Amino acid sequence: MASKGNPGFFRSAFNAMIAAQERQAQRYVNSTLMLLDDETLRANGISRDQVAARGRFTSII
Repeated sequence: MASKGNPGFFRSAFNAMIAAQERQAQRYVNSTLMLLDDETLRANGISRDQVAARGRFTSII
């Protein structure tokens, strides 16, 4: 049994899996946003620099 302050093995593995999926989703969103033109990004209240600052992106094409 895990102590109160220390999650068990399965909880830690589950949390790591969720964190990896979140990072993958953010990369996907960033790469999709980078495909948009500057005017469309600006109309939605975001700049290309802000998208780039969120982290690495990979092309989905």
